[in-house]
Amino acid sequence: MSNFAAKILLIMNAKVFITILTVILTVGIGQAQNQETTDSLTRELQEVVVTANQSVTKLVGSTLVSTIPGTDLADLGSALDVLAQLPMIKVQDNSVSVIGKSNLEIYIDGRPMRDDQELSQILSSNLKKVELLMAPGAAYASATGAVLKITTRRNFLQGLSFTDRFQLQRRRKWSVMDYLGLGYRTGNYEFFVNGTVNRNNFFVKGTTVNTLMYDGKDAVVGSSQNNSYPIVTGVVKAGLNYAKGLQSLGAYYRYNPEHGNFNNYGTEWLDNNSALIREIDKRIRSHSHLASLYYENTFAEKYLLHFDGGFLQSGSYNRVATTYPESTISEVHSADERNSTLWAGKLYMNFPLWNGDFSIGTQGSYTHTSLDYRMLNAQISEYILSSLTDARQTSAALFASWSRMLGKISLSAGLRYEYVDYDFKVDGKRDAEVSRRDHLLTPDVSLSYSFNDESQISLSYKMATVKPPYAQLTGSLSYVGLHEIEGGNPGLRDERMHDLQLFGMWKGFMLQADFTRALDTYAFVKQLYPAGNLQLIMHPLNIDVSSLSLYLVWSRPVCRWTPNVTVGMYRQWFKLDNNRYDNPIFSYYFDNTFSLPCDWLITSNISGRTQGDMHTNRFAPSWFTMDVSVGRTFLNKSLTVKLSATDIFNTANNDWTMNTCGIFVDKRQSYDQRGISLNVIYNFQPRKSQSRGSSAAESEMKRL
Repeated sequence: MSNFAAKILLIMNAKVFITILTVILTVGIGQAQNQETTDSLTRELQEVVVTANQSVTKLVGSTLVSTIPGTDLADLGSALDVLAQLPMIKVQDNSVSVIGKSNLEIYIDGRPMRDDQELSQILSSNLKKVELLMAPGAAYASATGAVLKITTRRNFLQGLSFTDRFQLQRRRKWSVMDYLGLGYRTGNYEFFVNGTVNRNNFFVKGTTVNTLMYDGKDAVVGSSQNNSYPIVTGVVKAGLNYAKGLQSLGAYYRYNPEHGNFNNYGTEWLDNNSALIREIDKRIRSHSHLASLYYENTFAEKYLLHFDGGFLQSGSYNRVATTYPESTISEVHSADERNSTLWAGKLYMNFPLWNGDFSIGTQGSYTHTSLDYRMLNAQISEYILSSLTDARQTSAALFASWSRMLGKISLSAGLRYEYVDYDFKVDGKRDAEVSRRDHLLTPDVSLSYSFNDESQISLSYKMATVKPPYAQLTGSLSYVGLHEIEGGNPGLRDERMHDLQLFGMWKGFMLQADFTRALDTYAFVKQLYPAGNLQLIMHPLNIDVSSLSLYLVWSRPVCRWTPNVTVGMYRQWFKLDNNRYDNPIFSYYFDNTFSLPCDWLITSNISGRTQGDMHTNRFAPSWFTMDVSVGRTFLNKSLTVKLSATDIFNTANNDWTMNTCGIFVDKRQSYDQRGISLNVIYNFQPRKSQSRGSSAAESEMKRL
């Protein structure tokens, strides 16, 4: 496709968006006024809960489906607490990940989750269903490794609703968070406003030792770190929803400021020389504005039309000062300013076709990000240059997918085409080697067979193109110490990935096997940097990796005890500079939920792993870590009080080594994961979930 043709495609996409949305908003609302609202009795029946002693999670094709109402999980507190007890899902603080998967996308009632705090704001009692798509199709960006779809229970109560969640946490330092949400529902309209204030204070200790040959002699470059990172974030969000019959629409605006001050008090040393005391102070100021809207309607009882669009603008300003208070070494000052803008839109339609379900849609986005980096020390600026980088990307996609049930056989297939125009400039000059135009075609196919309700098998294949984050595409360098630099790589190529997955279920057991061949994925290496003295640089480069992951899950309630047991293995095949990185990692996860009389709930989660390789890192073993929580509900489950302890035995670590380009790196880190926290949640008149728009360009937001 020529550049001219691509522009025509973008213009057509924009015209389609505007035309259809205009027709829908002017005509569709009038049609909805004549539609009868779904029968209220039917709606109430949808919320009837039947408690049964059955498995919470089942495998449907390649999707893990967990039903929450009627289980002990409904009284745990927040959605994060529930996710932590589900198979294949791991939660650390507010971060959610899927075992053996990367690039996770999370949707709440069909809309994308745009910040980690959203999950902590959803009450566990309002959860209806959690679906984990382990083989997402063409409707999602090809880089998406897994999709987590959360459906909440609908609430039709009129009037005011109120929720407050307070958390007090003590690890090495104190942290505090408070969330307040207000909603008002009248007729078919819902108005909402909420705000969050969060003050965290992290503290991390560690050492880094680099061993290498320099000028024909053994050399050692080392440093110690005592990192304190107090940060204050706020979120203010307001919007509305309208729903009547089969039609719904909504919009919201969110403002997110952030102030942080990073301080690192440590030392540096070279060979056997005396260690120098070093202090690094980094001042961080950032903010973002996000506006989002969506529209959804069903025509002729079978054609589902969905549109969503969004605008994101963010900016950050950082100042870094590195000083050596007991030395005559000059201070090193630097500053960087980053600004990003994103426009995105997505339109798709679902309808029955050839005795199956068919979906077709289009997606487009425009991204602009600039980074102004200034090195303010004249001596250091001789090898770390100031630079102004500017990156612009225009993308357009067309996708289609089809699925059908043939007795006990389920078949689905999809195809996604993407056109990407990426333009990269340094100091106003276009870099022809980095700038490029790509045409991407990524298919996916899945075949499942169901023996009975408790036994089935599924095989799926997907080809994907994964783009590196913008932060790794920058050509600027950052000063770390007298002998260390960090930087990006504007020459990084897009990753091409082939993924073959096998899923199986038999009674309470589930099996996942995943083989991946990744071409031009990226990994970090440390190597010598050309300078007048000894300088080491850490930066990413492209590599080819094959990997196999294998996980076996068992989950079945036993009286008042609900266990989830996962054992697994990850192994890769990768070679760099005659060094092989193929040591497997074996891991286990043992999650437990205990339901006691008088509305008491106890959770106990245990995990561990062996030493092994992942890309260029060899991670140290972490044999046994344990988190425990005790909670109870009061006031007819309107009030939840929960006390949690994390990393009780202080055994979690993130130690690793790296052996690349003739440099051996030994990194020892001690995070402040060990601690205790108190959560108090009060909810008055639970309200309906907020927005239901889906993602227009989640991959672009993550890269920003």
